[in-house]
Amino acid sequence: MDDLSVPVVLAPMAGITNRSFRKLCREAGAGLYVSEMVTSRALVEGNAETVDMVTFTDDEKPRSVQLYGVDPKVMARAVRILIDEDRADHIDMNFGCPVPKVTRKGGGSALPWKRDLFRAIVKAAVQAADGKVPVTVKMRKGIDDDHLTYLEAGKAAAEEGATWVALHARTAEQMYAGKADWEAIARLKDHLAPLNTPVLGNGDIWTAQDALNMMAKTGADGVVVGRGCLGRPWLFGQLAAAFTGEPIPSDPNFAEVLVLLKRHAALLCDDYGEYKGIRDMRKHMAWYLKGFSVKQQVRLAMGNVESLDQLDLLVAEIDADQEFNIEVGSGPRGRTSGGRRPSLPDGWLDSPELDDKARAMLSHAELSVSGG
Repeated sequence: MDDLSVPVVLAPMAGITNRSFRKLCREAGAGLYVSEMVTSRALVEGNAETVDMVTFTDDEKPRSVQLYGVDPKVMARAVRILIDEDRADHIDMNFGCPVPKVTRKGGGSALPWKRDLFRAIVKAAVQAADGKVPVTVKMRKGIDDDHLTYLEAGKAAAEEGATWVALHARTAEQMYAGKADWEAIARLKDHLAPLNTPVLGNGDIWTAQDALNMMAKTGADGVVVGRGCLGRPWLFGQLAAAFTGEPIPSDPNFAEVLVLLKRHAALLCDDYGEYKGIRDMRKHMAWYLKGFSVKQQVRLAMGNVESLDQLDLLVAEIDADQEFNIEVGSGPRGRTSGGRRPSLPDGWLDSPELDDKARAMLSHAELSVSGG
């Protein structure tokens, strides 16, 4: 974290943290802005979509890539590709994804349960990086409250040379529901103190004050912001001010937000073409409009918008003379689901070691499509 002007990281989010969104966040503030998750297998195989996702604009520094994988050798090859082709200045490894299609194959937040495999993957990635770029780990508390892994996994990552460990203080079972357990971040910080490995906290940072509160309560070395910035890229300006002791800027009014919304759509269309770009923008509409009064039919139409011209017409129907409703707009956004048993490979929890059965399953577990 010493190389960052503020200890703030944009969490990688599938379908969200593409070049366009990273640009808006970067312009608003300071920090590290991580790409969407890319899979090591897809990168090694030269998948065109994956290669595009690790292609950064000239003004992106540092360039941060998040890798997913379940095989140490494939992960090492992917790391070497990123370095040899000069595609990344920082590599983060995904051990926190709770999505069923990932965990049912033993990946993401399910993987640290197999402690020998977890350690082997971290070791392989760090050795492949050979000190040329920092390699970090992002993980969850564990699979569920009966199968917590974060303390042991955090120590293993630190011992194998991870530059820092970021903890989303929820289990895979929680998904995105309930409150993040900030006390777990504090426990991990204490646990890794003898190794001098920084710990970053993730979960329930909706405002700049939330970030300050997390740092104060946990002793974390930095914060990772995910759903809190959806429809609110200006949050990074507020976070930068908070961490440098400057007055925290107030939230923009609706007219300013609508300008930002339209620019986001234009950036996506410039990057992907109007057909794909405007459809990608649809998911963002409700997040940008949260905290403001908009007629229901306009909200629905914006969620199904088909062109930039139509977006202009819809925005013209909105009363932009509104201030941001902090109580409504600064609360949870994005996914809120959780509470269901995680999807896991058959017999996955029988042992925390990688037995022959689990090893055979993992040979078919490498995802070949990036983006989560």
